[in-house]
Amino acid sequence: MKLIRYRTRPESNDENAELIAAVFAELNTARPDGVRYLSLRLDDGSFVHLVETEAGDSGALTNLAAFKAFQSGIRERCAELPQVGGATVVGNYRMLGEP
Repeated sequence: MKLIRYRTRPESNDENAELIAAVFAELNTARPDGVRYLSLRLDDGSFVHLVETEAGDSGALTNLAAFKAFQSGIRERCAELPQVGGATVVGNYRMLGEP
């Protein structure tokens, strides 16, 4: 599982959230297998994404038109660029779906 965290410029917060919402709308239409994705908008203007893909399925998310639109201009929207790291679920009580 990957955890991505970044902070957008205040004037870009809503635009970034709308681009993320478009990714989820396309995911809900395409319904690719092997993708689990969660995005959070924090009160301080930062965003957190949790992404998990089965081996060989990473393109199921990154090849979506809405995801490409989200990635386009991300550097200009950010006050702090994305930091990517691995993450392991230690506990989960009805927050994330069961694997």
